[in-house]
Amino acid sequence: MSERKRRAGPGAAAGGSTSKKPRGASAAASYAQSLRSKLRPDDSILASLRALASASAKPKPAAASSAGAKALADDDPASASSSYIVVADQDINSVTSRINRLVLSVARSILSGRGFSFSVPSRTSTNQVYLPDLDRIVLLRREAARPFANVVTARKATVTARVLSLVHAVLRRGIHVTKRDLFYTDVKLFEDQSQSDAVLDDVSCMLGCTRSSLHVVASEKGVVVGRLIFHDDGDRIDCTRMGVGGKAIPPNIDRVSGIESDALFILLVEKDAAFMRLAEDRFYNRFPCIILTAKGQPDVATRLFLRRLKVELKLPVLAMVDSDPYGLKILSVYMCGSKNMSYDSANLTTPDIKWLGVRPSDLDKYRVPEQCRLPMTDHDIKVGKEMLEEDFVKQNESWVRELETMLRTRQKAEIQALSSFGFQYLTEVYLPLKLQQEDWI
Repeated sequence: MSERKRRAGPGAAAGGSTSKKPRGASAAASYAQSLRSKLRPDDSILASLRALASASAKPKPAAASSAGAKALADDDPASASSSYIVVADQDINSVTSRINRLVLSVARSILSGRGFSFSVPSRTSTNQVYLPDLDRIVLLRREAARPFANVVTARKATVTARVLSLVHAVLRRGIHVTKRDLFYTDVKLFEDQSQSDAVLDDVSCMLGCTRSSLHVVASEKGVVVGRLIFHDDGDRIDCTRMGVGGKAIPPNIDRVSGIESDALFILLVEKDAAFMRLAEDRFYNRFPCIILTAKGQPDVATRLFLRRLKVELKLPVLAMVDSDPYGLKILSVYMCGSKNMSYDSANLTTPDIKWLGVRPSDLDKYRVPEQCRLPMTDHDIKVGKEMLEEDFVKQNESWVRELETMLRTRQKAEIQALSSFGFQYLTEVYLPLKLQQEDWI
């Protein structure tokens, strides 16, 4: 049967035979194509995006500004509230001086007979809380002793001393190393990289500086493409000329400078597959934007880069994640921070990200075929219910409604489910229509 006759429906084929395509799927495909006719000219959509960008760049109202000023004042380490920890970027001299002072205090403790011990901020889950006024997770200011003369903490005290020594050596050389490099300097002591990574975060808290100030970074993971130009350690990078793969986000953001852009918004994408489709279709030329992804769980460099783009360019951020509890968790990490890095949430979070899609309500709205929807597992449902209990979710009624819809239908879907309507449906219909309707929460 020809493709034309198959699409024409029952009775169109020779001999009166009916199409073998499922009626529900055929109806969904027809509806999906009908949405294309609802698209207005691009100039009309661009006018709405310019209005959104203009609103994002304007100063906040007086009440919001005063609240924001309070939050910024609270986040200043020099005037920070005693209730939670705030760390800040520090230069090499400042960090090495802090390490020297810390080691001297330990030496004095030993000489005075009090023994060898570190005072380390407690990073237990019960000490990490969401503060609605700041709209992010913070680490409360509570400390725990880590003495060497204790069988329970002796090894961790040794690891802490070793990490401090290694960080000091890196700073003295003026170089950057990866967390993996740090682990391999003393595999016998660290045993597992998760142990050296955890102590590295402890050291950041102890010194009151960001982890990037220690010159220890994670390997490159995130990528960016689109209407963005910046300098990476003096080299000019034009992100419109980076091909389908995009430009890797530098692991040490302090070497990024000279950020320029004529974009109207930033599009944050959860997965690499959707990023590649957007990049290959040059979506950023049709609708001027900057597209970036951390390829799943967000890493520190991508979170820092996103926040810097938001602060310096003052552009709205729209997010595309899977319609499942994990997609929403990933989005919440960008917005409110993670418990693991709660001590640095002031530098890692990007507030006011708008959830563009794919939302649970989109599955019916866009008639995503049943065979493209996935049943939620018991673990999915458990995570979804836990998300409903999170304070930052309760702050947004629209998020609550979407999560409730997901749990009620017990269905989830990936961004790639839209490909059932065509490989370029995401860039040619779904996203343009979303932008036209300003359909975000």
